[in-house]
Amino acid sequence: MIAYSILDALGSKYIEKVIVSTDSEEYAGIARKWGAEVPFLRPADISGDNSMDIEVFQHFIDWMISQGYDPPEIIVHLRPTHPIRNIEDIDKMVSIMIKNPELDAIRSVAPVKETPYKMWQFNEDGILTPLVTCDIPEAYNAPRQILPQVYMQNACIDVIRTSTIIDKHSMTGSKIAGYKMNYDFDIDTEDDFIRAEQHLAAREKLKSGGKLKIVCDIDGVIAQKTPGNHYDQADPNYTNIIILKRLHELGHRIVLHTARGYSTGIDWVDLTKKQMNDWGVPYDDLVFGKPDADFYIDDKLSTLNILGSLCE
Repeated sequence: MIAYSILDALGSKYIEKVIVSTDSEEYAGIARKWGAEVPFLRPADISGDNSMDIEVFQHFIDWMISQGYDPPEIIVHLRPTHPIRNIEDIDKMVSIMIKNPELDAIRSVAPVKETPYKMWQFNEDGILTPLVTCDIPEAYNAPRQILPQVYMQNACIDVIRTSTIIDKHSMTGSKIAGYKMNYDFDIDTEDDFIRAEQHLAAREKLKSGGKLKIVCDIDGVIAQKTPGNHYDQADPNYTNIIILKRLHELGHRIVLHTARGYSTGIDWVDLTKKQMNDWGVPYDDLVFGKPDADFYIDDKLSTLNILGSLCE
Protein backbone atom coordinates (compact mmCIF):
# COMPACT_ATOMS: atom_id res chain seq x y z
CA MET A 1 0.00 0.00 0.00
CA ILE A 2 2.95 2.35 0.57
CA ALA A 3 3.88 1.97 -3.09
CA TYR A 4 0.56 3.34 -4.36
CA SER A 5 0.90 6.56 -2.36
CA ILE A 6 4.53 6.99 -3.41
CA LEU A 7 3.68 6.56 -7.09
CA ASP A 8 0.80 9.04 -6.78
CA ALA A 9 3.16 11.58 -5.19
CA LEU A 10 5.79 11.06 -7.86
CA GLY A 11 3.13 11.59 -10.53
CA SER A 12 2.10 15.01 -9.19
CA LYS A 13 3.34 18.04 -11.11
CA TYR A 14 3.62 20.03 -7.87
CA ILE A 15 5.34 17.68 -5.44
CA GLU A 16 9.11 18.17 -5.48
CA LYS A 17 10.19 15.65 -2.83
CA VAL A 18 8.58 12.42 -1.68
CA ILE A 19 9.62 11.52 1.86
CA VAL A 20 8.35 8.57 3.89
CA SER A 21 8.41 8.81 7.69
CA THR A 22 8.59 5.39 9.34
CA ASP A 23 10.20 3.65 12.31
CA SER A 24 10.61 0.42 10.31
CA GLU A 25 13.72 -0.55 8.36
CA GLU A 26 11.53 -2.96 6.36
CA TYR A 27 9.09 -0.23 5.32
CA ALA A 28 11.97 2.13 4.65
CA GLY A 29 13.43 -0.41 2.21
CA ILE A 30 10.08 -0.78 0.45
CA ALA A 31 9.70 2.99 0.22
CA ARG A 32 13.18 3.44 -1.30
CA LYS A 33 12.48 0.66 -3.79
CA TRP A 34 9.48 2.57 -5.13
CA GLY A 35 11.30 5.91 -5.40
CA ALA A 36 10.77 7.71 -2.10
CA GLU A 37 13.43 9.17 0.17
CA VAL A 38 13.74 7.87 3.74
CA PRO A 39 16.45 10.10 5.26
CA PHE A 40 15.71 9.10 8.88
CA LEU A 41 13.84 6.59 11.01
CA ARG A 42 11.10 8.02 13.17
CA PRO A 43 11.55 7.68 16.96
CA ALA A 44 9.57 4.90 18.62
CA ASP A 45 7.86 7.28 21.05
CA ILE A 46 5.92 8.93 18.19
CA SER A 47 5.33 5.74 16.21
CA GLY A 48 2.73 3.95 18.30
CA ASP A 49 -0.96 3.30 17.65
CA ASN A 50 -1.92 6.43 19.58
CA SER A 51 0.67 8.73 18.01
CA MET A 52 -0.70 11.89 16.41
CA ASP A 53 -0.07 13.14 12.88
CA ILE A 54 1.08 16.48 14.32
CA GLU A 55 3.93 14.73 16.17
CA VAL A 56 5.11 13.03 12.97
CA PHE A 57 5.10 16.24 10.94
CA GLN A 58 6.67 18.35 13.66
CA HIS A 59 9.47 15.77 13.84
CA PHE A 60 9.93 15.95 10.07
CA ILE A 61 10.08 19.75 10.05
CA ASP A 62 12.49 19.82 13.02
CA TRP A 63 14.71 17.30 11.21
CA MET A 64 14.82 19.47 8.07
CA ILE A 65 15.78 22.55 10.08
CA SER A 66 18.45 20.62 12.00
CA GLN A 67 19.96 19.53 8.69
CA GLY A 68 20.09 23.09 7.38
CA TYR A 69 17.16 22.75 4.96
CA ASP A 70 14.36 25.28 4.54
CA PRO A 71 11.02 23.59 5.22
CA PRO A 72 8.63 23.54 2.25
CA GLU A 73 5.84 26.09 2.07
CA ILE A 74 3.23 23.36 1.53
CA ILE A 75 3.13 19.73 2.64
CA VAL A 76 0.95 17.07 0.99
CA HIS A 77 0.01 14.21 3.30
CA LEU A 78 -0.79 10.95 1.45
CA ARG A 79 -1.68 8.13 3.83
CA PRO A 80 -0.75 4.61 2.65
CA THR A 81 -4.02 3.38 4.15
CA HIS A 82 -5.82 5.07 1.23
CA PRO A 83 -4.10 3.40 -1.74
CA ILE A 84 -6.54 4.55 -4.43
CA ARG A 85 -6.67 8.20 -5.47
CA ASN A 86 -6.54 10.35 -8.59
CA ILE A 87 -3.30 12.27 -9.10
CA GLU A 88 -5.37 15.06 -10.64
CA ASP A 89 -7.00 15.56 -7.23
CA ILE A 90 -3.60 16.07 -5.61
CA ASP A 91 -2.68 18.75 -8.14
CA LYS A 92 -6.06 20.49 -7.91
CA MET A 93 -5.82 20.68 -4.11
CA VAL A 94 -2.28 22.06 -4.19
CA SER A 95 -3.36 24.59 -6.81
CA ILE A 96 -6.22 25.75 -4.57
CA MET A 97 -3.78 26.22 -1.69
CA ILE A 98 -1.37 28.24 -3.85
CA LYS A 99 -4.15 30.51 -5.12
CA ASN A 100 -5.66 31.06 -1.67
CA PRO A 101 -2.91 32.13 0.77
CA GLU A 102 -5.47 32.70 3.54
CA LEU A 103 -6.16 28.94 3.78
CA ASP A 104 -4.48 26.95 6.54
CA ALA A 105 -5.22 23.54 5.01
CA ILE A 106 -7.34 21.63 2.51
CA ARG A 107 -8.83 18.27 3.42
CA SER A 108 -10.46 15.76 1.09
CA VAL A 109 -13.96 14.67 2.07
CA ALA A 110 -16.55 12.21 0.78
CA PRO A 111 -20.32 11.94 1.37
CA VAL A 112 -21.15 9.94 4.47
CA LYS A 113 -22.94 6.61 4.09
CA GLU A 114 -24.98 7.13 7.28
CA THR A 115 -26.39 10.53 8.20
CA PRO A 116 -25.44 11.81 11.68
CA TYR A 117 -28.90 13.39 11.98
CA LYS A 118 -30.26 9.93 12.79
CA MET A 119 -27.57 9.11 15.35
CA TRP A 120 -27.97 9.24 19.12
CA GLN A 121 -26.08 9.44 22.39
CA PHE A 122 -27.13 8.23 25.85
CA ASN A 123 -26.99 10.74 28.69
CA GLU A 124 -26.19 9.74 32.28
CA ASP A 125 -29.87 8.89 32.87
CA GLY A 126 -30.00 6.48 29.94
CA ILE A 127 -32.08 8.87 27.83
CA LEU A 128 -31.35 9.27 24.13
CA THR A 129 -30.28 12.66 22.84
CA PRO A 130 -29.55 13.49 19.17
CA LEU A 131 -25.89 13.52 18.24
CA VAL A 132 -26.37 16.57 16.01
CA THR A 133 -29.28 18.84 15.18
CA CYS A 134 -30.18 21.22 12.35
CA ASP A 135 -32.93 23.66 11.46
CA ILE A 136 -35.29 20.79 10.56
CA PRO A 137 -37.46 19.98 13.60
CA GLU A 138 -36.98 16.39 14.78
CA ALA A 139 -34.52 15.71 11.98
CA TYR A 140 -34.19 12.13 13.22
CA ASN A 141 -37.81 11.55 12.12
CA ALA A 142 -37.44 13.31 8.77
CA PRO A 143 -36.86 11.55 5.41
CA ARG A 144 -33.17 11.21 4.61
CA GLN A 145 -33.70 12.96 1.28
CA ILE A 146 -34.45 16.33 2.94
CA LEU A 147 -31.62 16.23 5.49
CA PRO A 148 -28.48 18.32 4.88
CA GLN A 149 -25.68 16.60 2.97
CA VAL A 150 -22.83 15.75 5.32
CA TYR A 151 -19.23 14.89 4.46
CA MET A 152 -16.53 12.99 6.30
CA GLN A 153 -12.78 13.36 5.92
CA ASN A 154 -11.72 10.32 3.90
CA ALA A 155 -8.00 10.24 4.77
CA CYS A 156 -7.07 10.40 1.10
CA ILE A 157 -5.30 13.75 0.62
CA ASP A 158 -4.46 16.52 3.09
CA VAL A 159 -2.66 19.66 1.93
CA ILE A 160 -1.25 21.71 4.80
CA ARG A 161 0.58 25.00 4.90
CA THR A 162 3.78 24.33 6.85
CA SER A 163 3.27 27.52 8.86
CA THR A 164 0.03 25.98 10.16
CA ILE A 165 2.04 23.16 11.72
CA ILE A 166 4.84 25.40 13.02
CA ASP A 167 2.89 28.44 14.22
CA LYS A 168 -0.52 26.99 15.06
CA HIS A 169 0.64 23.55 16.21
CA SER A 170 -2.16 22.03 14.16
CA MET A 171 -2.63 19.82 11.10
CA THR A 172 -5.53 21.96 9.91
CA GLY A 173 -5.53 25.38 11.53
CA SER A 174 -8.82 27.25 11.64
CA LYS A 175 -9.52 28.00 7.97
CA ILE A 176 -9.92 24.61 6.32
CA ALA A 177 -11.13 24.18 2.76
CA GLY A 178 -12.95 21.01 1.78
CA TYR A 179 -12.30 19.14 -1.44
CA LYS A 180 -15.21 16.90 -2.41
CA MET A 181 -14.54 13.41 -3.71
CA ASN A 182 -17.00 10.77 -4.83
CA TYR A 183 -14.78 7.94 -3.59
CA ASP A 184 -13.53 6.69 -0.26
CA PHE A 185 -11.07 3.80 -0.03
CA ASP A 186 -9.70 4.39 3.46
CA ILE A 187 -8.76 0.96 4.82
CA ASP A 188 -9.68 0.25 8.44
CA THR A 189 -11.15 -3.26 8.19
CA GLU A 190 -10.72 -6.45 6.20
CA ASP A 191 -13.84 -5.57 4.21
CA ASP A 192 -12.27 -2.22 3.28
CA PHE A 193 -9.14 -4.06 2.10
CA ILE A 194 -11.18 -6.47 -0.04
CA ARG A 195 -13.10 -3.58 -1.60
CA ALA A 196 -9.89 -1.72 -2.50
CA GLU A 197 -8.31 -4.92 -3.81
CA GLN A 198 -11.38 -5.53 -5.98
CA HIS A 199 -11.23 -2.01 -7.40
CA LEU A 200 -7.51 -2.27 -8.18
CA ALA A 201 -7.98 -5.67 -9.85
CA ALA A 202 -10.75 -4.20 -12.02
CA ARG A 203 -8.53 -1.26 -12.93
CA GLU A 204 -5.69 -3.56 -14.00
CA LYS A 205 -8.07 -5.69 -16.06
CA LEU A 206 -9.34 -2.60 -17.85
CA LYS A 207 -5.80 -1.42 -18.55
CA SER A 208 -5.12 -4.67 -20.38
CA GLY A 209 -8.23 -4.21 -22.51
CA GLY A 210 -10.40 -6.70 -20.64
CA LYS A 211 -14.12 -6.39 -20.01
CA LEU A 212 -15.72 -6.64 -16.58
CA LYS A 213 -18.54 -8.73 -15.24
CA ILE A 214 -20.38 -6.28 -13.02
CA VAL A 215 -22.93 -7.53 -10.52
CA CYS A 216 -25.27 -4.79 -9.35
CA ASP A 217 -27.82 -4.97 -6.57
CA ILE A 218 -31.25 -3.67 -7.53
CA ASP A 219 -32.66 -2.21 -4.33
CA GLY A 220 -30.72 0.76 -3.02
CA VAL A 221 -28.80 1.16 -6.30
CA ILE A 222 -31.18 0.89 -9.27
CA ALA A 223 -34.42 1.10 -7.30
CA GLN A 224 -34.92 3.45 -4.39
CA LYS A 225 -35.48 1.55 -1.15
CA THR A 226 -39.04 1.40 0.14
CA PRO A 227 -40.23 1.02 3.75
CA GLY A 228 -41.28 -2.53 4.52
CA ASN A 229 -39.80 -3.76 1.22
CA HIS A 230 -42.89 -2.84 -0.79
CA TYR A 231 -41.01 -3.29 -4.05
CA ASP A 232 -44.05 -2.46 -6.17
CA GLN A 233 -43.83 1.11 -4.83
CA ALA A 234 -40.14 1.57 -5.63
CA ASP A 235 -38.95 4.51 -7.75
CA PRO A 236 -36.02 4.26 -10.17
CA ASN A 237 -32.61 5.84 -9.54
CA TYR A 238 -32.00 7.22 -13.01
CA THR A 239 -28.57 8.61 -12.11
CA ASN A 240 -27.24 5.08 -11.61
CA ILE A 241 -29.27 3.65 -14.51
CA ILE A 242 -27.58 6.08 -16.91
CA ILE A 243 -24.15 4.93 -15.67
CA LEU A 244 -25.14 1.27 -16.11
CA LYS A 245 -26.27 1.99 -19.66
CA ARG A 246 -22.90 3.53 -20.47
CA LEU A 247 -21.03 0.59 -18.95
CA HIS A 248 -23.15 -1.83 -21.00
CA GLU A 249 -22.52 0.19 -24.17
CA LEU A 250 -18.77 -0.12 -23.50
CA GLY A 251 -19.14 -3.90 -23.62
CA HIS A 252 -19.12 -4.78 -19.93
CA ARG A 253 -21.42 -7.58 -18.79
CA ILE A 254 -24.16 -6.42 -16.40
CA VAL A 255 -25.71 -8.92 -14.00
CA LEU A 256 -28.50 -7.71 -11.73
CA HIS A 257 -29.09 -9.52 -8.47
CA THR A 258 -31.65 -9.14 -5.74
CA ALA A 259 -32.75 -10.74 -2.50
CA ARG A 260 -36.40 -9.89 -3.16
CA GLY A 261 -38.57 -12.63 -1.70
CA TYR A 262 -35.66 -14.45 -0.06
CA SER A 263 -37.14 -14.21 3.43
CA THR A 264 -40.86 -13.96 2.64
CA GLY A 265 -41.10 -16.43 -0.22
CA ILE A 266 -43.06 -13.87 -2.28
CA ASP A 267 -42.47 -14.15 -6.03
CA TRP A 268 -41.21 -10.78 -7.28
CA VAL A 269 -39.78 -12.04 -10.59
CA ASP A 270 -42.39 -10.67 -12.98
CA LEU A 271 -42.62 -7.31 -11.21
CA THR A 272 -38.82 -6.97 -11.14
CA LYS A 273 -38.49 -7.76 -14.87
CA LYS A 274 -41.23 -5.25 -15.67
CA GLN A 275 -39.56 -2.53 -13.59
CA MET A 276 -36.21 -3.10 -15.28
CA ASN A 277 -37.88 -2.95 -18.70
CA ASP A 278 -39.96 0.13 -17.89
CA TRP A 279 -36.96 1.96 -16.41
CA GLY A 280 -34.69 1.07 -19.33
CA VAL A 281 -32.16 -0.84 -17.24
CA PRO A 282 -29.72 -2.83 -19.42
CA TYR A 283 -28.65 -6.25 -18.18
CA ASP A 284 -27.40 -9.59 -19.43
CA ASP A 285 -28.70 -11.68 -16.54
CA LEU A 286 -31.09 -11.27 -13.63
CA VAL A 287 -30.28 -13.42 -10.62
CA PHE A 288 -32.26 -13.84 -7.43
CA GLY A 289 -29.16 -14.44 -5.32
CA LYS A 290 -25.51 -13.37 -5.61
CA PRO A 291 -23.30 -14.71 -8.44
CA ASP A 292 -19.53 -14.42 -8.86
CA ALA A 293 -18.24 -11.26 -10.50
CA ASP A 294 -15.30 -8.89 -11.05
CA PHE A 295 -17.09 -6.03 -9.35
CA TYR A 296 -20.01 -5.87 -6.92
CA ILE A 297 -22.15 -2.78 -6.41
CA ASP A 298 -24.71 -2.60 -3.62
CA ASP A 299 -26.25 0.08 -1.41
CA LYS A 300 -23.36 -0.18 1.06
CA LEU A 301 -20.81 0.25 -1.75
CA SER A 302 -22.13 3.27 -3.62
CA THR A 303 -19.25 3.41 -6.13
CA LEU A 304 -21.11 3.01 -9.41
CA ASN A 305 -20.08 6.51 -10.47
CA ILE A 306 -16.44 5.69 -9.64
CA LEU A 307 -16.59 2.51 -11.72
CA GLY A 308 -18.16 4.45 -14.58
CA SER A 309 -15.30 6.97 -14.63
CA LEU A 310 -12.76 4.16 -14.27
CA CYS A 311 -14.16 2.35 -17.31
CA GLU A 312 -14.03 5.52 -19.40
